[in-house]
Amino acid sequence: MFKKWGLSAAAMLLTAAVILPGCGNKEAAPKEALQSTGAKALAMTSYAMKSKVTINDLTITGDASDEQASTTGQVVSMLKGAEITVEGVHQADPMQTELTLGLNLKGSMSISFSLPMIMTGEILYIQVPSIPFLPIPETLVGKYVKIDPKELAEQQGTEFNANSLKPEDAQKLSNELLNALLGEYDQEKYFKNVDPKDAGLPEDVKAKQVVRFQVAPDNVKEAVTIFVNQALPKLMEILEKDEYKDMLQLEEGQLGELKEQLQSEESKAKLDESLADLDKYLKLDQFELNTAIDKNDYPVYQDFKTKLTVNDPEQGMNVGLQLTATNQYSKIGEKQTFTLGIPKDEEVVTMEELQQQFGALSSLGTTVN
Repeated sequence: MFKKWGLSAAAMLLTAAVILPGCGNKEAAPKEALQSTGAKALAMTSYAMKSKVTINDLTITGDASDEQASTTGQVVSMLKGAEITVEGVHQADPMQTELTLGLNLKGSMSISFSLPMIMTGEILYIQVPSIPFLPIPETLVGKYVKIDPKELAEQQGTEFNANSLKPEDAQKLSNELLNALLGEYDQEKYFKNVDPKDAGLPEDVKAKQVVRFQVAPDNVKEAVTIFVNQALPKLMEILEKDEYKDMLQLEEGQLGELKEQLQSEESKAKLDESLADLDKYLKLDQFELNTAIDKNDYPVYQDFKTKLTVNDPEQGMNVGLQLTATNQYSKIGEKQTFTLGIPKDEEVVTMEELQQQFGALSSLGTTVN
């Protein structure tokens, strides 16, 4: 199982790592331009943003019982065409962020709902949504659940780290990870400039340079090998830094154990064997990330496309996935307008009140039954 899915997971991790927000100069060499935009992204003290991920196609085929096939079919039907959106604004001083997460599932059981979130200082507010098929009490829908991470940490007997809530620190981490990752790939083979007129940019995106990072079907084995053997150890070294361990609240020695496992002779032998046979288990038709850089060297727009098939001969299962994603920044450095605002006291419920209301609903359901 490790042979087939482990490296496919590595390929997907490569997807996630490359598309991290914060991914430039007059038309510089494409790799250099892409890496230097991270520093500019760190300098963004305020911005509006919107992102969208779409599962354009999903197929799961293989040997399965009628019951399993039926369940799988329902899941595929619901996820095919699914859209996840995030829209929001952020300012660093005074710190305030508001985001609205949207989920639109299609198919025979279509579901759509949005989840507004507000972060200010050390407090997080999450609005209780109305979700079809979930018995959420009407008295809670539309209310904001107030989450105080410091109080939660005290209740759990742990120490709260305020840095874990700072978008700037998360951006700094993603920038380091991105530079370490891209630094391992050859510019001539994996990077190129694309004429902005041919990049399919939205009308409101004005770019002086568009950089494409691409893994072609004929070099996917090399790309995954570079990720596993060269990039992954460096990414783990970054995560081991004290500033990031605290931010991510990683337990002492947690990464060290994983690192030892990956570097053991047995693991290396399995990885080498899996890499040698990778084309039997992973077929990558498309893996492309375009980053548009504006006149001020900000990474104002990204679009990502991938199409792949993962095979597991032992279980007789094939999974096909076609996915697209976009990420756009605007109003960089401007004064932001917060449409949600800070919830009033009457609009807020605590975690304890939330648990009590759900507990009462559960008791009522038990009594009725």
